Amino acid sequence: MSLALILAFIGLGLMVGMPGSGSAIGVSIAGSATIGALKKKKEAFGSYIVLSAMPGTQGLYGFAAFFILLGKMGPELTMFQGFAILGAGIMMGLSGLISAIWQGKICANGISGIASGFDVFGNSIIMGVFPELYAIVAFASVFLISGKL
Repeated sequence: MSLALILAFIGLGLMVGMPGSGSAIGVSIAGSATIGALKKKKEAFGSYIVLSAMPGTQGLYGFAAFFILLGKMGPELTMFQGFAILGAGIMMGLSGLISAIWQGKICANGISGIASGFDVFGNSIIMGVFPELYAIVAFASVFLISGKL
């Protein structure tokens, strides 16, 4: 197996593993807030679920990016392509990991606010989307990188 292919496989692993890990952490943070909020305001469970699920999207972006670049894999891969896929994996991995965790924290605060009787569901969705935008930018960048391979 060539070094270029090894680098590319590492990139693909980071591309899926890091955003997936961030999503698992983010939905756990928001999910924990939901469990506490249910004790105060059980009837808002639908709002809690939406906010708890939001950090899960980064893992899906990483998985979709994996499929975009998987078609570029093969024994004829050049070092340039191998490094490009590794770079894309690092970029997608870090942005997905970090944005999912922080999105989970924002959503957890929204869940807590709703449980305390405040009408902050819409505001929580809006604020929760901000960190996700950076995972979307990374996903779009992977798409653009794939066009140059």
